[in-house]
This record gives sequence, structure tokens and C-alpha cells, in this order.
Amino acid sequence: MIRDLLTMFGAFILASALAGALGATNLGTALAFGQIGFAAATVYVMVKR
Repeated sequence: MIRDLLTMFGAFILASALAGALGATNLGTALAFGQIGFAAATVYVMVKR
């Protein structure tokens, strides 16, 4: 369970950082991409089980 949570939060952080590094106009835009990454990781964790 801890590994699943780390996967989801890691995807959020990675997607946010990547969006910021690639030129997101502001922090809100970068965090929106982080939410998309978190949702994708959540679906992955749910399907994997």
C-alpha cells in the first residue's frame, strides 16, 4: 500500500516538475499537469490490483 501511494504522489511531483521545466506559464498550470499524472497513476494502481 505504501508503494502504491508513493507511485501516485511521485507521479504528481514528476509531472508537475516536468511541466514547470518545459515552460508552464505559471504554477497553477504545472499543478494541473500534476493532477493529470496523479490520476493516471491512480488508474494504473487500481488496474494493477
